[in-house]
Amino acid sequence: MKKHILVVLAVLLFLPLCLTGQEKKQYQMGMIGFYNLENLFDTIDDPNTNDQEFLPKGSYGWNGTKYHSKLHNLAHVISTMGTEISGHYFHCPDILGVSEIENRLVLEDLVSQPELAPYNFGIVHYDGPDARGVDVGLIYKKGKFTVLGSRSARLHDPSDPGFKTRDQLLVSGLYMGDTIHIIVNHWPSRLGGEKRSSPKREMAARLTRSMVDSLLAINPEAKVIVMGDLNDDPKNKSVVEVMNAPMTDDYTKLQPGQMFNTSYGLYRRGVGTLCYRGQWNLFDQILITQGLVGKDRSTLKFYGYRIYNDESLNQKSGRYIGYPLRTHAGGVYLNGYSDHYPVFMLVIKDNL
Repeated sequence: MKKHILVVLAVLLFLPLCLTGQEKKQYQMGMIGFYNLENLFDTIDDPNTNDQEFLPKGSYGWNGTKYHSKLHNLAHVISTMGTEISGHYFHCPDILGVSEIENRLVLEDLVSQPELAPYNFGIVHYDGPDARGVDVGLIYKKGKFTVLGSRSARLHDPSDPGFKTRDQLLVSGLYMGDTIHIIVNHWPSRLGGEKRSSPKREMAARLTRSMVDSLLAINPEAKVIVMGDLNDDPKNKSVVEVMNAPMTDDYTKLQPGQMFNTSYGLYRRGVGTLCYRGQWNLFDQILITQGLVGKDRSTLKFYGYRIYNDESLNQKSGRYIGYPLRTHAGGVYLNGYSDHYPVFMLVIKDNL
């Protein structure tokens, strides 16, 4: 696994921008990302959720010192996303979907960290029904993105009335002069095994796809971005069949209605966002509708997808050397970041 190589869809990212005569064409670029924050819990007991592990007297001994260290570590990662791209100036995503957050308070604490406070981040969050109390959310630079509306969508399993998982978050807004729609996901886990648990993720994918289709029914050219920890790879049924996102890194081969999986190019090259028992997976994906692909840059278009897997985010020794450095591993406090790498996509638009 070439996990340390920052592979990009090179044909998209490093092509020289169009030249008009001797002058470089004027354009603007942006960055939209996703990050599973791995158990970002505060230290306050919520009687409505199973957060006992993350309390001062819980199994992790989760206290104020550890919580604030976690906030600082995550803020550092988020603030440095994109800085490794040569030739362009990126410093922190304009829009970032997140998962495994306990509540709005932890997001408020996160965006208040010194590394992120100067960007004046706004927050979109809804409390969901997940048994552990973890939700998805969205943070955004108020000077870059204007929220037009948002809602959460709940996943129900008719065969299991007690089933509870994360809500899906839909946020619509204005970005770089265009309307975009972002759906943030954290699909059901592989607990019990990949095959046995896959129907739950396929149900989640159907809910996500129904929102995409509703937006496309209103506007066939709608710019929809589906992001999240899908707990499946780009090859799995939930993504390829239910989301209708085929395994291709060439958007010109898409059929009407199909989505482009921006993550597939790296997956095909063997790069992942998390590692479990020596096996790398690319669960953290970004899928887009065809309104975001193409050569006409008079409106917002996809330009490249990256996994931010800098060496500084890795465990340096021990059994899990080379894995993403997480907060805990094997019950041991490591003071790390997350068990997932963050991901992001670049977008581009001509200045007309």
